[in-house]
Amino acid sequence: TQSIAVAATATKPPPTPTVPEPTATATNIPTASPTPIYPEEGFGPDNFPSEVNPLTGLYVDNEQYLDKRPVAVKNNIVPRTSTRPPWGLTDSEIVFDYYQQNGYTRFHTIFYGQEAELAGPIRSARFPDHFLIRMFKSIFAYGSADPLINERLFGAEYSDRLVLEGGGSGLCPPTNTAPLCRFDPQGYAHLLGGTLEIRAYAEDQGVDDRRQDLAVMYFNLESPSGGQTVDQVNVRYSMDSYLLWEYEQVSGNYLRFQDDSFNQGEGETFAPLIDRNNNRQITADNVVILFMEHSYYRKPPSEIIEVLVSGSGPAYAFRDGKVYEVRWNIPATDSILYLTDQDGYPFPYKPGNTWYHVIGQSSSLTSPDDNIWRFEFMIP
Repeated sequence: TQSIAVAATATKPPPTPTVPEPTATATNIPTASPTPIYPEEGFGPDNFPSEVNPLTGLYVDNEQYLDKRPVAVKNNIVPRTSTRPPWGLTDSEIVFDYYQQNGYTRFHTIFYGQEAELAGPIRSARFPDHFLIRMFKSIFAYGSADPLINERLFGAEYSDRLVLEGGGSGLCPPTNTAPLCRFDPQGYAHLLGGTLEIRAYAEDQGVDDRRQDLAVMYFNLESPSGGQTVDQVNVRYSMDSYLLWEYEQVSGNYLRFQDDSFNQGEGETFAPLIDRNNNRQITADNVVILFMEHSYYRKPPSEIIEVLVSGSGPAYAFRDGKVYEVRWNIPATDSILYLTDQDGYPFPYKPGNTWYHVIGQSSSLTSPDDNIWRFEFMIP
């Protein structure tokens, strides 16, 4: 039986969060789709058929999608009153949710086996994006950055694959010549993009958009033995940025709920996080908590956080309503992150999409009861 280690125990367990029932706009929960016939040993890392997405372990509707690079978009959902619901998250294969500054996180959202008509709101890049662009060999769309961050991105070998808003950008919808566009210019003027248009624009600029070697992850329909039953996963980054995943038995997915109020640790309130493109609640087949080294590249008040997205470290993987103690591995700068169990064997992701939450090495883990786990972000 696999043990579940606790990174740190609080002296007083936090109150159990109250999770609202999904609202009328969030009841369109995607049901489990028919599963392709899998070999008993699963898919990956070295036996992917050409028509199976190596980032999800699922067959794609059109194999031509896999003959291209992934497209990555930098998403923002702060402030909650203007940026939510976001666009396009239900079409993504992998999302990294990590701390950016001032108590808030942003998403590095990766699209590969399908396209998003609109994705966003798009905002500025941070240092971890540098590692993730290399990792997934992606075309990356973002809304500029601090000069120190832009210097790193512009000076990298992938600089030709960066897509930013230019003088030709206009009102939505996006086009092949203006793949980033503005929505509601009289109000919040959100920056959005279409993944198909971002790709077409990059190709027109001479980007090599051929299929890349992305086969690193391992997928299996069967859950590993061991593990502990967990119904809710709560990640708290700050008093104004916290989230909850709740396992839904019927679909076999985790439903995403997001902070709905500012609070100091008691009475957290949540609302379903919805994709504005299709009015569906965000779901995940795999939720993974990554403990990674954080440090201040520049200290507050204008903080810039450096995250070491390389090497190896502890993690917790949630799939099928259970949690497993695992390790994350990034052996080289251009290696895709993969998981191993405590004996060093590949850990099987559930076929489907994955959300990674990056937290500091000193972050705490508590379990208010046997079925609820709570992570609190801390630096370093």
